[in-house]
Amino acid sequence: MLAVSDDVPLLDDLMPWSVAPLRLGRDWVRAPDERTLRSRWDRLLRSEPAERERLFGPTRSRTLHSAVAALPGQATGTGPLAQERGACPDPVRVQHGPFDAQWLIPDQRLIDAARPELWRVADAQQLFALEQGPGARAGGPALTVSALLPDGHCPAGRPGRIRPLHRRPGGLEPNLAPGLLPFLTTAYGSEVTAHDALAWAVAAARPSAAGCEVPLPEDPQLWFAGVELGRRMTALMTRGARDGDKPRLPGGRRPYVRAAIPASPTELRYDAGEETLHVGEGGRVSPVPPEAWEFQVGGERMLELWFRRRTEPAEPDTLAAVGPARWPQEWTSDLLELITVLALLAELRPRQAELTVGPMLGRARLTAAGVLPVPSGARRPASVFDHREEGPGGQFALV
Repeated sequence: MLAVSDDVPLLDDLMPWSVAPLRLGRDWVRAPDERTLRSRWDRLLRSEPAERERLFGPTRSRTLHSAVAALPGQATGTGPLAQERGACPDPVRVQHGPFDAQWLIPDQRLIDAARPELWRVADAQQLFALEQGPGARAGGPALTVSALLPDGHCPAGRPGRIRPLHRRPGGLEPNLAPGLLPFLTTAYGSEVTAHDALAWAVAAARPSAAGCEVPLPEDPQLWFAGVELGRRMTALMTRGARDGDKPRLPGGRRPYVRAAIPASPTELRYDAGEETLHVGEGGRVSPVPPEAWEFQVGGERMLELWFRRRTEPAEPDTLAAVGPARWPQEWTSDLLELITVLALLAELRPRQAELTVGPMLGRARLTAAGVLPVPSGARRPASVFDHREEGPGGQFALV
């Protein structure tokens, strides 16, 4: 039998600390390639004061005269941008939405709400869980994972929350309801780690009107199977960032560029009969499994969305309109990797459906065990006192 929905715990119960998505305030601070961001920064700083203000795009949160703290771990200026003369801060790789790795200028003077608490815990041990927002159209995984710092963008509907796996740098203090891991360890007769809990959630989560549901099985064997599946899905979603193994399709099924992608492609088409992706006039990639082409999140095909973000024209004479003159080679590599990830994830979907059948450990059991309700402190970020951060004007802040 299926678990009763009202008794199914939510991800919000299991991973209580969450952070709202980033709010950039200006779209030109993020781009699919690093060189574009440096070109945009250079143009901004070469401009006269009035033109610099227009290009910057002031908001209530940020103007050229804002003086704000540097983001944790980032070496950027903290004085007003109106007086800035230095080189572009080194762009960092971020996750834009569920499956799109892009670049961001990590300067808090440019970003309306950069969520410093996320940057504070973003390191080589961290993983971020991203849920589809309430009201997002059905389709695709309810929960995705990123090793990159995510911006929390949702392809459709209201953005969901970002939930780090660890509350402190160095993989310390799991962001799980206090008592959850001992409860699961007892229930399944074997030690359950934070990574196990996240893996199960990735494999078994499902959307609902109340939020992202995570049914917990009574059957230990079902739990172990789900954890194994979730670890495989996590490795695919993070592109092997933690285990070092890049996703690969079996020989003969790996996508290749059969005809060069043109300098400025404007159209993406798919031929299901030939399993070929047509990129612009003459560009061809194959084989591309139908499951990769049809892979959707929130009602959006991920391949189409990825291509559109790189080829849609921006408003003329803006910083967002500054971009590469030709299709960069690294975009082709990213496209081939994305096709591979989507195809392999699609192959795992039938196994996900097997995880929510049978008796479940519901909210009532978690409440009786003292795991729920979650104490309010677990929903707040942990204080970090082991390093200093530069505040506005070069002062240092204790956080």
